[in-house]
Amino acid sequence: MNLSNLTPAKGSVHSDNFRRGRGHASGNGKTAGKGHKGQKARSGAPRPGFEGGQMPLYRRLPKRGFKNPNAKKIVIVNVCDLERFEDGTDVTVETLMDAGLVKKVCDGVKILGNGELTKKLNVSVNAFSESAKEKIEALGGKAEVI
Repeated sequence: MNLSNLTPAKGSVHSDNFRRGRGHASGNGKTAGKGHKGQKARSGAPRPGFEGGQMPLYRRLPKRGFKNPNAKKIVIVNVCDLERFEDGTDVTVETLMDAGLVKKVCDGVKILGNGELTKKLNVSVNAFSESAKEKIEALGGKAEVI
C-alpha cells in the first residue's frame, strides 16, 4: 500500500450534487448545515484566511526571494560521469537516459567540466561549459550543441 492507493472509506464522501435546504424531511433542511445564527451562517461570510481584523498569517510572514516562472530546468552531467561509456561512443541525451545519468529531461542537458575524462567521445547535448568542451576536444572527441 502507498499514498497513490488511498481512497476514502465507503460512505464517508457525499456527492457534490447534495441538495441542501429542501425541508426537514431531506435531512439537511432548515439551517442547511450552517448551524444556528452567527457570522458563518450568514451570506457574505468572511473569505478564507480572514482572521477577524487581526493581521492575517500570510501577511505576517516574511516574503523573500523570487521564483521565476520562466526558469529552465537544466539537468547537469559531469565529465567524470561520461567515463562509463566505451571509447569512441556517440553520447546523446537518449544514451545518457539509458545509462541512468539522466532520469528526466525537462528543458535540456548540460555537461560540466568536473572530474577527468580519458576516453574519446562524441557528445551531442544542449549545452557545455567551457572546461567540459576543452576536456572532450583535448582527447580528440567532439562537443556538439544540439
